[in-house]
Amino acid sequence: MSHVPNRYRYETHMHTSEGSACGKSTGAELARMYAKAGYAGIIITDHFFNGNCAVPRDLPWGERVERFCLGYENAAAAGGELNLSVFLGWEYNYRGTEFLTYGLDKAFLLAHPDILDWDVVTYLDAIREAGGLISQAHPFRQRPYIEHTRLFHNHVDAAEVYNASDCDAWNDMACRYVAMNNLMHTAGSDTHHVSRSPLSGLGFDRPLHTIEEFIAAVRAGDGVVLRDIENPLVPVTAAPSPAADDQAGA
Repeated sequence: MSHVPNRYRYETHMHTSEGSACGKSTGAELARMYAKAGYAGIIITDHFFNGNCAVPRDLPWGERVERFCLGYENAAAAGGELNLSVFLGWEYNYRGTEFLTYGLDKAFLLAHPDILDWDVVTYLDAIREAGGLISQAHPFRQRPYIEHTRLFHNHVDAAEVYNASDCDAWNDMACRYVAMNNLMHTAGSDTHHVSRSPLSGLGFDRPLHTIEEFIAAVRAGDGVVLRDIENPLVPVTAAPSPAADDQAGA
């Protein structure tokens, strides 16, 4: 579906230049773009330290976390002036298989300096036990950086059934996977720059003011998958191809 009237749009998958090595636009620039596109909110999901992260690995843990959260914080500052809700998340990487992590904050990261020592199942289970929600990102994407498809339906809450940077075949497989395993669903644009088009996300019939409200709505199955939303900053004739956002762990 394209535009759905009277729904509050939320971007669930995006990367800033502050936190992701593949990000091309700052958090503030992206917040302004999404506000202009009519979104009610965005979730910053920069690549975590074990993925395509922009934060140097040799910094002390506290400084790494502070640097990692800059994209979110800059987006939140801009969003506060634009009536745009901005929430923190991140995209955890396991050998090319990636997981969108929602519901935890900077304090959680600061309190767990050993998080990179956890194996992937320990990570997924710990996030959920702490009240977070895990959605496997683009589960059937095929790219050189992805060794092979790995599925963790017993350790995640949801899967991304529509990623605007993926082809229809991969998204269709994700839809079937969610239905077969009784998982929840998310959808997002996988944005890396303000010229991302088309945009996507989840639509709700009410505004969501906190990440906890977002998680509760996803758990209730209230999010409608939004596809092919026009980005007013990008002329239709100049829209980039979906693959433009998909670079080395993007």
